[in-house]
Amino acid sequence: MKIHHIRNATMVIETNEAVILVDPMLGKKGILPPFSFIRFKARKNPTVPLPEQTNAILEKVTHCLITHTHPDHIDMAAERFLIKNNIPVSCSVLDEKTFRKKGLNVVSTIQYWKETSFLGGKIEGIPAKHGYGFVSKPMGNVMGFFIQLPNEPSIYISSDTIYTNHVDKVLKEYKPAISIVAAGAAQFDIFKPLLMTVKDIVKFIENAPSKVIANHMEAVNHCPTTRKQLREILLERNLLQKTYIPEDGELIHF
Repeated sequence: MKIHHIRNATMVIETNEAVILVDPMLGKKGILPPFSFIRFKARKNPTVPLPEQTNAILEKVTHCLITHTHPDHIDMAAERFLIKNNIPVSCSVLDEKTFRKKGLNVVSTIQYWKETSFLGGKIEGIPAKHGYGFVSKPMGNVMGFFIQLPNEPSIYISSDTIYTNHVDKVLKEYKPAISIVAAGAAQFDIFKPLLMTVKDIVKFIENAPSKVIANHMEAVNHCPTTRKQLREILLERNLLQKTYIPEDGELIHF
């Protein structure tokens, strides 16, 4: 298995049988407005361009998996790409109607805690809570995924979530070979954080049974945690050796 980290939460999972695009944000740098104006510098999003090799990777894509409808996980450029190439899309059953209205080729829907057939293997929806306290309600439904494909390591994509009992259950009971955590600690100008705090990111990595990929950093302006900061924190806690913190465009082999 290969995992291409593209930018933010956008990645491509490449197996012998499929090339799965996850949470595509494919727009040019600065195409979206800032997500924070006061707490963090009001820069337009995404704050960085796509890596040079992105188009070559996208040409190989056979399927797409989307965790939720926010524009930093599927933007208009991604919608155009998926529609133009008629890419088969899998998503939460709660998002099916939204994506079908946009013209996406939704071929399968996923429910929380229910296994569904997926590319010769299985996929299961895992509840995700997008924020601490009240802010999680207006952020809407989000779904993580636990994926088991034939002859491949199992993957847990936690998606945009804080650390919950659901997250804890997957890490400790499902024991994924690869766990992916959104580590940018995103926050709007008001309300509590939208993603795990650094303390909970550390907890996630401590409880993960094997390798962890930390993403959702240094690409949207309301995510303050940097790769450098996270590396330093994990080094102090002897957790860096089990954690990948990829640069945009980096390829990870498993």
